[in-house]
Amino acid sequence: MAELVLREDKDGWTVLTLNRPEKLNSLTVSLFKELRQHIIDLRDDDAVHCVVLRGAGKCFSAGHDLGDIAEGEDVPSAGWHSETLRLMEKLPKPVIAAVHGHCYTGALEVALAADFIVAADTARFGDTHAKWALTPVWGMSQRLPRRVGIATAKRLMFTADMIDADEAVRIGLAEYAVSLDQFDAEIEGLVARIIANSPFSHAANKQLLEATDMRPMDAGLQWEVMETAGIGPDMAERIAAFTKK
Repeated sequence: MAELVLREDKDGWTVLTLNRPEKLNSLTVSLFKELRQHIIDLRDDDAVHCVVLRGAGKCFSAGHDLGDIAEGEDVPSAGWHSETLRLMEKLPKPVIAAVHGHCYTGALEVALAADFIVAADTARFGDTHAKWALTPVWGMSQRLPRRVGIATAKRLMFTADMIDADEAVRIGLAEYAVSLDQFDAEIEGLVARIIANSPFSHAANKQLLEATDMRPMDAGLQWEVMETAGIGPDMAERIAAFTKK
């Protein structure tokens, strides 16, 4: 049986690819189990300094497999999907969702658990929970308003409208969009710029941003000072390399 999530290790970074192209990478419990194991494996892999999450074939993912829902899913525990995405969100290294084509509902919840989304110009986003009389349990109600604001989140959730890459960028859902023919090169260039910097700082900054998100400014400033991770083990080497230029 083909792997449902492929892992490809590159020079200092890893690509995880949702791999059900014949089903538009629709999300099943089996696929999530493989995704979860990759996330666990990556957490303590010091050779990996950045993770890119993609979809095989025509799109990122069309979302939660409705056939699985209708048949009744064998989920390991209540909240297991949400917990899996939280594990990805808390990886101590940058995680980029590289989205092309469809990214609907459950797939959008997956993409939102990455640190940010980069979209190809073919990307289309939407939350269709209301279309099927469903409610989110993978994080949509929490991550979407934090990304785009509560009013925009309500609009997307109430209407089940599909939006294109340009609109996703306009509302802050995606960071930026590039043409599909330049997409791979853009992702590789972005990753190169990220992994050129300190993995210590990346891990510390993710933890700092997570801990202070939506706190009052004074509380966040106090946290930044008191809970600082300090100086990384690669600081001296990096400064020395710069001063020798």
